[in-house]
Amino acid sequence: MYFDFDYYFIVLRYVWRLKGHPKRNKLLLRLLVQVPLESLFHSVFLLLDYVVFPRLWKQEIKDPVFIVGHQRSGTTLMHRLMSSDGDRFSYFLYWEMFFPSLLQKKIIRGLGWLDQKLLGEWIKKKLVAWDDKTFGPYRHMHYMSLWAAEEDAFSLKPAFVSQQWALDLPIMHVLDQFHLDQMPKKQAGWMRFYRGVIKRQLLLNGGNKIHLAKNPVMCGWVETLIKFFPGARIVVMMRDPAQCIPSGMRLVESTWQGNGWSQSDYAESQVMLLQTCFESFKNPQDVLARYPDTPQIVVDYRQLTSKPRETTHKVYEALGIELSDEFDQMLQQKGEREKQHKSTFKYSIDDFDVTFEQIETELAEFYEEYDWPRHSRELAE
Repeated sequence: MYFDFDYYFIVLRYVWRLKGHPKRNKLLLRLLVQVPLESLFHSVFLLLDYVVFPRLWKQEIKDPVFIVGHQRSGTTLMHRLMSSDGDRFSYFLYWEMFFPSLLQKKIIRGLGWLDQKLLGEWIKKKLVAWDDKTFGPYRHMHYMSLWAAEEDAFSLKPAFVSQQWALDLPIMHVLDQFHLDQMPKKQAGWMRFYRGVIKRQLLLNGGNKIHLAKNPVMCGWVETLIKFFPGARIVVMMRDPAQCIPSGMRLVESTWQGNGWSQSDYAESQVMLLQTCFESFKNPQDVLARYPDTPQIVVDYRQLTSKPRETTHKVYEALGIELSDEFDQMLQQKGEREKQHKSTFKYSIDDFDVTFEQIETELAEFYEEYDWPRHSRELAE
């Protein structure tokens, strides 16, 4: 099992220097006790996978689909539409990312079956109550549930790669998990572990499906994904930055605040966050321009919400995927519901150290291409 000791010691040093901070001891306990024990636990099961499931040795990842884009740009909506395509795709549910081993997942599914048959789903009801209590207050910003499909990057947490540490700690300015395309020394290790957990998930779901992933942080991984996943197909979501940049920043800031950090604690990380926001628009298209043979498409969020069926047809055509009559019929029915997809999450750009003018200047070429409204002009009038 791969483990990023470099990142582990970066986090450990950062926490060690928080002398006098009320969260320091608890974080040190996690890093010095919980993380090593979890790593050892997962390592044993990951090794057992190859003994218990010999098919894993030959499991292939054929032509996976990666949906990338800035937070709040429609990656979840696109992912939800495509994952509704019968049994074509395989993807991670949130609870499955806590258990990278195929054997672990099989055991948990077995326990779920026993809970249903013998206990009348008593355990599941307790989990549903915990799920609602834990994620319910934040679902107006981003829907989360143990049983919902989630961002693939969370599956790398056992390798100490997941972005979770940058959310638990305001450490984004020293723990860079976005610019993987610019970190060749890390690519092989990260991708070896990532490919391993994808193979296990594919085998769990039958072995013959297409892996479907969505993740905003992978806007900085596009070239790496193309290199390490032969046949990779890329969907890039595009939305008015004035809508998704402040919204995405607020989502991350709320997580930091929920973990007890003040604005002074995360000020430096917020600067890095804004930089990656801009790069989330630029990097995918810059990379894909260098790889014209990679199946790819850029999807305008406005088209996806106003014409979901027609847009999904274009996506499938660009990726070389045959769209079945059954899925097309479902799109006709679901399309009307998706047109009503609206976020109830409210934000103000005044809450952040960024202006409409700055966003429009930094991403001027995209404003020209997509004819997004110029909010700075509206404010000036």
